[in-house]
Amino acid sequence: MDGDLFVIKDCTLLPIATGISVQTLSGLRKELADIDADSIYYHFWGYLLSPRFVEPEFMNDFAYWAFHALHDKVLAERLSVIDPARFADMEGVRQKLLDVIDERLDELDVPPVASSENKFYFVKSQMVVFDTHRVIHKPEQLKDEINRFSNGSIFYHFVDARRRQGRGVDDFRTWLLKWGTKYRDLCTMIERIDPHFMTLPELRERLSKLFNEYFSGGEGKDG
Repeated sequence: MDGDLFVIKDCTLLPIATGISVQTLSGLRKELADIDADSIYYHFWGYLLSPRFVEPEFMNDFAYWAFHALHDKVLAERLSVIDPARFADMEGVRQKLLDVIDERLDELDVPPVASSENKFYFVKSQMVVFDTHRVIHKPEQLKDEINRFSNGSIFYHFVDARRRQGRGVDDFRTWLLKWGTKYRDLCTMIERIDPHFMTLPELRERLSKLFNEYFSGGEGKDG
């Protein structure tokens, strides 16, 4: 963002192999303790931009692997409910992962082992950001412009912004707050949207509905 303008960006995530793979739950625990936080980020959020099949009940790669490779439904369910959007940073997510795995290891007499064909491969990612050459001048324009946001733009401004800014705040709220208290109620409504359990098209639709209802109702207009 530049001054009072909302500069619309687009992005993509380029997956990068780390060369690290594990076959056991204890091995996963060991590597998670030290793996780059960017890898944890990718395995929670990467599915939104990287085409790969993820079942709705397992919205992160760790839970998916626990279910399909380790055949541990209990662990998979516990991992699947970890919501990274509710943590200040990926270090908090890392600790939650370790806690869940430690709890499961304590419960099991014999920890599960995946077959050699179903190892967990740690991947990290590099974000590439593009300039769309489009800007928004006033908050009222969000109502129409949000529908033109690509999936990458939604990801960059609503999902990745929370990590990028280090405050758990998306770019929409950051920009709206520059207008003083006028859009504080709108910011509160945006804050209630949890991006983790939605696809990017669903997020765009949710934001579109919110902006349309807010600005068409006259709440965002000068009185």
